[in-house]
Amino acid sequence: MDLSSLRPAKGAVKNKKRVGRGQGSGNGTTAGKGNNGQQSRSGYKRPIIEGGQVPVYRRLPKFGFTPIDKKPVNTVNLTQIDKWIEDGLVENEITIFDLKSLLHASNADYFKILGNGELTSAIKINAHAFSKSAEEKIIAAGGSAIKAFRTLEEASKVRDLPFEDALLKPKAKLVKRAKKSTKA
Repeated sequence: MDLSSLRPAKGAVKNKKRVGRGQGSGNGTTAGKGNNGQQSRSGYKRPIIEGGQVPVYRRLPKFGFTPIDKKPVNTVNLTQIDKWIEDGLVENEITIFDLKSLLHASNADYFKILGNGELTSAIKINAHAFSKSAEEKIIAAGGSAIKAFRTLEEASKVRDLPFEDALLKPKAKLVKRAKKSTKA
C-alpha cells in the first residue's frame, strides 16, 4: 500500500449538480430551484433569522442615528501644547477660542487635555476636561488648569453673563419633580 493507491470511501465523493443545463439534465425548467421568486435568482442570500424576535436590521435605525448623549470631544496632548508654545502660536494662556482655532473644531465641541509629554513653560489653560496626569504636569510647570463647563455654542446662548463668565459657570442640574398624589 502506498499514497498512489489511496482512494476516498465509496459514496463519499459525488459529482457536482450542474444547474441551469436545460430539460435533459434531470433538473427540469427551474434547475432544481423550485418556482419563480427571489430565492430562485442568483445572488440570493438567506436573511438572518432570529427566531421570533425583531431582527437586528429592523431594530437599528437605517441612517442619521447619533446617540443623544454623545459629546464631540477633541483631545490635545501636552506635547502638542508645548509645540504650539515653541512655534509662537500661543503665549501664556490657552483659551477655548485658541483650542477651537488651532484644532479646526466647531463651536459645539468639548476639549480635553491629556498628559502625554511634558510642559517646559508655565501656561494657563482653559478646557472642558483634564486628565489627572495632565493637570499635575501643568501645575508642576507653574501653570494653571481652569475647567470650562459650557461649549462656545452654549455660552453664546447665556444672556445674563459676559461670554467668558458663561463658559466657566456650571450648568444647572435638572431636577425631576415628583408627581402630586391625587388621593384624598
